[in-house]
Amino acid sequence: MVYFEKSDALKRLPKQFFADLVVKTNAAIAKGYDVINLGQGNPDQPTPPHIVKSLQEAAANPLYHKYSPFRGYDFLKEAIATFYKREYDVSIDPKTEVAILFGSKTGLVEIGECMLNSGDTVLMPDPGYPDYLSGFALANLNMETMPLRAENAFLPDYASMPDPLLDKAKLMFLNYPNNPTSATAPADFFEETVKVAEKHNICVLHDFAYGALGFDGKKPRSFLQTPGAKEVGIETYTLSKTYNMAGWRVGFALGNKSIIEAIELFQDHYFVSLFGAIQEASAKALLGPQDCVRELVQRYETRRNAFFDAAKKIGWDAVPSQGSFFGWLPVAKGFTSESFFEYVLDKAHVVLAPGVGFGKGGENYVRIGLLSEPERLTEAIDRIGKLHLFD
Repeated sequence: MVYFEKSDALKRLPKQFFADLVVKTNAAIAKGYDVINLGQGNPDQPTPPHIVKSLQEAAANPLYHKYSPFRGYDFLKEAIATFYKREYDVSIDPKTEVAILFGSKTGLVEIGECMLNSGDTVLMPDPGYPDYLSGFALANLNMETMPLRAENAFLPDYASMPDPLLDKAKLMFLNYPNNPTSATAPADFFEETVKVAEKHNICVLHDFAYGALGFDGKKPRSFLQTPGAKEVGIETYTLSKTYNMAGWRVGFALGNKSIIEAIELFQDHYFVSLFGAIQEASAKALLGPQDCVRELVQRYETRRNAFFDAAKKIGWDAVPSQGSFFGWLPVAKGFTSESFFEYVLDKAHVVLAPGVGFGKGGENYVRIGLLSEPERLTEAIDRIGKLHLFD
């Protein structure tokens, strides 16, 4: 058999850090241990029944058995605009300011090829969602990091970034509520972001994947609520977290018309949009009863409270999550994030995600997922507590 070389673009793709964690986790399970996996980021609840029923009914429509319109059905784009007006009081033109995505990850990966050229500079939060790097690699971009530090509430400090770097940057990624730190962003930070983007001509992409998941009665802000935001960037949203539709692969981008047009043009050459029945069910999710979303947020908040209360009792001090379904905690003294992961897995059979997997700025932290019921979360803490790491 002839061996054919991969393209240079594929060779540039980063190594999947978490693949090794999966191997180690599965090895512990294979030994017969009762492993509590808090390292995952996959919603654990099913899609609400009324959304599933919508798909089942729509799937029988022969219209949807044909190719969908290249850029998606108008009724879904109109539902998205209605959703944003209702939830954030943001006016969106469904014809020119919305692009339907195969999950928001697709938009995050393809934006570099849509808007930048080889060698251009992109700003990435550190720590940040690792899959941003895939898009940078495929487009052959130069990445510069924006440190997210606890003393600055895990927000980029624009004042500490030199003008030459900002002048060179063509694209900036932001993500609030944040993965992995679970921090949220206030209005004045987004206002400053718009000013920086205008001054330095930077395209902003705000990843709003966890937009529905805010705690203590505080609803996360959309970047598009900020005056001038649509002049400088876009926001991506996904139904994966809000409606437990991760496997449905439905997301969208909204905002600046020129960026949306670039995304739609790019996708014209890759896709013929989503299955029409999925689009119809997605529209009904956005426009239908939202009790399921409120119940989901309360479920995650209950889990958060149980986990962090238990952690406090064993001396594991950390700031409770502000949003998302993650927690961000410091490792015990004397450990790196990876050695802490390995020790806790080996001794307590609990899986944590090492912070260094999200960038150098994640060293000395671990991320946990609030994706188990409170009893299981507190059991994980009880097991870690017996190791006396925080005495």
